[in-house]
Amino acid sequence: MVNQRLQKTILEVVENQLRENNPPETKKTLDRLLKKGYSRDDAMKLIGSVVAAEIYRILKNHEPFNEERYVKALRELS
Repeated sequence: MVNQRLQKTILEVVENQLRENNPPETKKTLDRLLKKGYSRDDAMKLIGSVVAAEIYRILKNHEPFNEERYVKALRELS
């Protein structure tokens, strides 16, 4: 079951990253996934899953955002 409000918020984070080009790997990942044949919606949700995983780690482990880990996870999406 998908929490629609949470999904919308996470997708807004992805949209903000794309608009601000921060990190640039988010746009590169979107472009790569689109070239592989994913719809924009599905590609955004895949990127959003990386955002959600990073948020989970931050909250669970009480640690700061780790951009290196985040970018690595984006690069691993296929």
